Amino acid sequence: MQHQHRQRRQRGFTLMELLVVLAILGLLMSLVGPRVLNQLGGAKSKTAGIQIKDLEQTLEMYKLDVGRFPSTSEGLEALVRKPANAAGWNGPYLKSNEVPLDPWNREYHYKYPGEKAEVDIFTYGQNGVPGGEGEDADVGNWR
Repeated sequence: MQHQHRQRRQRGFTLMELLVVLAILGLLMSLVGPRVLNQLGGAKSKTAGIQIKDLEQTLEMYKLDVGRFPSTSEGLEALVRKPANAAGWNGPYLKSNEVPLDPWNREYHYKYPGEKAEVDIFTYGQNGVPGGEGEDADVGNWR
């Protein structure tokens, strides 16, 4: 009888063992967590870069049809709604019929003629103001 009683006790974990395991997991998360969060943040900048490249290619299709890029005042909206003076417009040029927002839910900035490229398409990053580093850095088609 005592032998069976000992076997039952040895099957489970003690509270102390569980606390030690939880402490180890907590330490691991404190070391790994910030790196994972940084990678997630970098993913937003990469997503913005990909969206900007897609918009740039779509603008090239617009230019082939209309003969010019949209003006700064017409903006990226010209890809989904025909501007008044856009003869040859064959849109909408975006599948969703909407200009996408950047990963931080702001509109992309557009300039034609551009200052850094023929057309400038850019976002100011997470903080929404020019300049910055990391996630706050500007992302544009000139990079």
